[in-house]
Amino acid sequence: MFSRFTDTARHAFVTAGVLALEAGHGRLGTDMLLLALAETRPFELESFTATAASLRERLDLRDTRALLAGLGISLDEVRGRTLAGVGEWRLTRHRLRPLHVALYGPRGEIALTGGARKVVEVALWRPGAVTGESLLWGLLADGHNGAARHLQGAGVNVRALATEVGMPTRS
Repeated sequence: MFSRFTDTARHAFVTAGVLALEAGHGRLGTDMLLLALAETRPFELESFTATAASLRERLDLRDTRALLAGLGISLDEVRGRTLAGVGEWRLTRHRLRPLHVALYGPRGEIALTGGARKVVEVALWRPGAVTGESLLWGLLADGHNGAARHLQGAGVNVRALATEVGMPTRS
């Protein structure tokens, strides 16, 4: 499924998987995808003003850097090593259960939630390569996943962002 993803979109998606694994989540959800987009910035969007720190606070996620630094471990170094092999990660659909999509890589396997799977489906539905903008479009297209609410809470003008991404909006 990664074949149409640009390198930056693939990096953002793998970062979301690593974030979910680091947080101890059993599944990769839309909250981690949104946070990964804020961390990696795989696009040049003026309207995307949210920072990773503001979204971490909204999502009630702690930054584990301080905890690991106290143990003499650099989270940036661990992530760098993990993400260096982005090509080793793959996103696949289960052969017998087509609604089951999982991200597999050196750090483990993590299944996507229904919302995260929808993001991928919407991004793949659009013609051309899957970009960071496509992933953001997928997040904003589903009003039930809370991405727009989190972005709005972080000070983002969601209507302007949707327009900048090229999404059709109601007047």
